[in-house]
Amino acid sequence: MQPSDLRIALFSGNYNYTRDGANQALNLLVGHLLDRGAAVRIYSPTIDPPAFPPVGDLVSVPAIPMPGGRAEYLLGRYLPKTTREDVEAFAPNIVHVSAPDLLNHGAVSWARRNGVPAVASFHTRFETYFRYYRIGFVEPWIKALMTRFYNRVDVVMPPSPSMGTLLREWGVTTPITIWSRGIDHDTFVPERRSLAWRRERGIGDDEMAVGFLGRLVKEKGLDVFAEVVKALTRRGVPHKVLVIGKGPAQDWFAEQAPGAIFAGFQSGDDLGRAVASMDVFFNPSITETFGNVTTEAMAAGVPVVAARATGAVDLVEDGVTGFLVDPTDIAGYADAIARIVGDPALKASMSAAGIARAAHYRWDSANQTVLDTYLALARR
Repeated sequence: MQPSDLRIALFSGNYNYTRDGANQALNLLVGHLLDRGAAVRIYSPTIDPPAFPPVGDLVSVPAIPMPGGRAEYLLGRYLPKTTREDVEAFAPNIVHVSAPDLLNHGAVSWARRNGVPAVASFHTRFETYFRYYRIGFVEPWIKALMTRFYNRVDVVMPPSPSMGTLLREWGVTTPITIWSRGIDHDTFVPERRSLAWRRERGIGDDEMAVGFLGRLVKEKGLDVFAEVVKALTRRGVPHKVLVIGKGPAQDWFAEQAPGAIFAGFQSGDDLGRAVASMDVFFNPSITETFGNVTTEAMAAGVPVVAARATGAVDLVEDGVTGFLVDPTDIAGYADAIARIVGDPALKASMSAAGIARAAHYRWDSANQTVLDTYLALARR
C-alpha cells in the first residue's frame, strides 16, 4: 500500500476557528499527507471568518458554544446525519480523531461499525482544565471518559513519552505511538533577537525580559505566573514581564501582573523576533501534552523555566537547557529565574544547550511517523 491509497477522514473539535498549538499541528500534518498523495477530508466546527485558512478539504459540522464559560470554543454534535452521509460518500480507509468530544466519539463508533481502523491523537489535557474554573470535582469523571475513548481506537498517538506514561497510568491499554512535534527552524533562531524592538516596548538593554508565550487562558498557569512575578518583585530581582499572545484572560492577568508588557499576537518572523528577544521563557503550565512554545524558545536560544509536568519533562534538561520546578513551588520558580537572571555565564550555556537540543525537532520526521502508522493499520 502507498500513501496515495489512503483516504483519511480527520475529525477535529477546532481545526482553524481559534488558533492554538493543536490545530496548527493538525494543519501541518494534513499538508504533509497531501504532499505525499493521500486523500484527506476534515470534519470540524467552523466560524466565519476563521483564525486562519484551513489546509485541505474542510467540512463544517453543526456545533454549539462550549459550556462552562469557554464560548470561544465550539462543541460538535454526535456525528449528525449530514456529516455521516458525507463520510460514507468519501469512503475513508482511516479515521483519525483528535479530541474526545461528541463528534469524535461518533466518528469512532462509525469506524468500528464499518471495520475502518481508527487512530486518536492526544493534544490537550482536558481533564486538568476544570480545576481552573472551580469545578475540579468533575476531573475523575472526565478522566474516566477519556480513558474509555482512547481504549476504543486502534492506536493512540500522544506527542511525548510522558503523556504515553500518563495514559498507561489512567488505564489506557491501546497501542501507543509517539507523534512528536517540530519547529519552524527558519523562524525561531537567536539571530532574530532585537534590542530595538525591546526598547520600543520599554525594555532596557540591561533588563531581563521574563517571557510568556501562548493563549492567555487560565489553564496555562497564569495564576502561578503572576505569583512568581510578585515574588521576584519582593526579592528585588530586576526583570520585565513580556507577554506574547492574547486570549480571554488577558484583562485578569494584567491586573494580577501590573507592569507586564503585552505585545499581543505575533506570527511569522515577528513571532520569532519576539521570542528571541526574551531572556527567560517561563512556562508554569501543567496542561501541556508537548509544549511547542518550549521548543520554540529553546530554538531561539532562550533558557526555559517550566513546571515539572507532562511535556516539559521530555523537553527541558534540568540544569542544562533550563530548570524544572514542582508545579506549585512559587519560591522554586523565583529561585530558578533569579539564577538565570543573575548569572550571564549560566544563561549563555543554557542558551547554547537549548539550541542544540531543539535542532532535533523536525515536522517532516514527526508527521511521517503518523503517515507510517496509517499505512501499517491500512495494510493490516
